[in-house]
Amino acid sequence: MASLAITRNLLRPAFGSKLTRQQQPASRSVSTLVLLRHGQSAWNGEAARFTGWCDVPLTVRGRVEAVASGHLMRSRGFKASKVCVAFTSELQRAHETCELVLASMAGHEQHTWSGERIRRDWRLNERHYGAVQGKFKNDPELKATFGEETLRYWRRSMHGKAPDMDPSHEHYLPPPAPLSESLADCQRRALDCWDDAIAPALFDEEGLPIPPDDRTIIVVAHANTIRSLMAHFDDVPEDMISKLYVPNSVPILYRFDRSISKRTPISIKLQSAHGGSHARWMISAQNHGAVRDAIRKGGTLTRALFDALSTADFSAPPSLTVTGAELEVGVRTLMGDSEVGDCVVVGVAKQIARELGPNDVIHLSEFERRTQEAYEGLTFKHLNDEDVVPEEFGSY
Repeated sequence: MASLAITRNLLRPAFGSKLTRQQQPASRSVSTLVLLRHGQSAWNGEAARFTGWCDVPLTVRGRVEAVASGHLMRSRGFKASKVCVAFTSELQRAHETCELVLASMAGHEQHTWSGERIRRDWRLNERHYGAVQGKFKNDPELKATFGEETLRYWRRSMHGKAPDMDPSHEHYLPPPAPLSESLADCQRRALDCWDDAIAPALFDEEGLPIPPDDRTIIVVAHANTIRSLMAHFDDVPEDMISKLYVPNSVPILYRFDRSISKRTPISIKLQSAHGGSHARWMISAQNHGAVRDAIRKGGTLTRALFDALSTADFSAPPSLTVTGAELEVGVRTLMGDSEVGDCVVVGVAKQIARELGPNDVIHLSEFERRTQEAYEGLTFKHLNDEDVVPEEFGSY
């Protein structure tokens, strides 16, 4: 609840007064970190395997996803020429995604990017799954040998891991490849990469074309390495890290002001009972389905916004109801913040606020229902000519 209190206090000045654009804090120069999981690989999908360090290629769908991600970022103002460095793993599914994203971000200006900007680092490789690497996740033989509970523990806990891979294993690799890893092991090396390579490039490295206070760095990696970085930035409790969902090819943005902190993102932390995050996810008509769970009933983002707006008395616990006036003032405040101005749920909440009378009250359950309904309508019924969600509803 401490993080929620912080979010609510950030909104306190808005209630009881109308906040104009002139009263909004001046925009500041920030550096942006974009995290992106690779596109679908040959071992993703319904017949999923423990892929780990196995160097499998992207599928056709995975390549399309990568190109779409680059196009989406370009349409939101992220040009390839602004990307100083792109970090990726040693595995081809991530490296190819990285190249396709940069090429797509460049559009017809292909001279504005170069493969020389891509830095590969094995510490961004996917978690190593030891003896079960390469096996199908639903393999009956695995279930018979180890049991479903044990397999689930290896996959979903922080410290569980499969038995070590034997050198005779068909997917064995020499060091620095480990013999097996827990999620904690994977996070440790991912954070080493952040400390030793990514953070210096984002905040301090000299000789790059853009100064640190306006720099963009992209990291194209894997579910568990990205999950590890997100957990670090958002102070996610250890028992919740494995539950962080990282969809393929959805850009996840973190913004930093190096004059304040090189470790803590500056974006408002959207908080709810499910946890909180400083991240902003870029949404398009193509990738919206991957993040829809955050918007459905009980979704982190919908609950977070309602909690933040549900009462003008910030010493009181969040209410299950909010008036139209409270919703309108609170949404206006959030829409004025450059970090949240294109938030999907804020956008649809703004639409709901216009429909409510000042004294009308909306309950959390109704807010969730109408938010999902409005979002579905925006996604499927009001797409522009390029089949992209309108800019106002572009990310969260």
